[in-house]
Amino acid sequence: MTGNLYNNAIKFTSEERRIEICANPMEKHVELIVKDNGVGIPKEILPRIFELDGSGSKPGTNNEKGTGLGLILCKDFIEKNGGEISVKSAENEGSTFKILLPKFY
Repeated sequence: MTGNLYNNAIKFTSEERRIEICANPMEKHVELIVKDNGVGIPKEILPRIFELDGSGSKPGTNNEKGTGLGLILCKDFIEKNGGEISVKSAENEGSTFKILLPKFY
């Protein structure tokens, strides 16, 4: 799950850019954040990135290929474990993915 987000951050961020990964424990949840200042996600695609609608994937900054299924599977896994995922992104500014997962004691 997080591996897909890390891979996407690397794939869409050039070498001179930055990627941040944070884990924040909360009372009943753990918040995971993967933030980059890469190419960002176009606003017309952003509402559909977690859907299987044919928008597919685009090549990374070094022409890496993808299937367009990674974020869909990531969201499905998170939700099946009682969590949620959200994204904020702007083209040429980067993306921030936040995952909220319940703590299991």
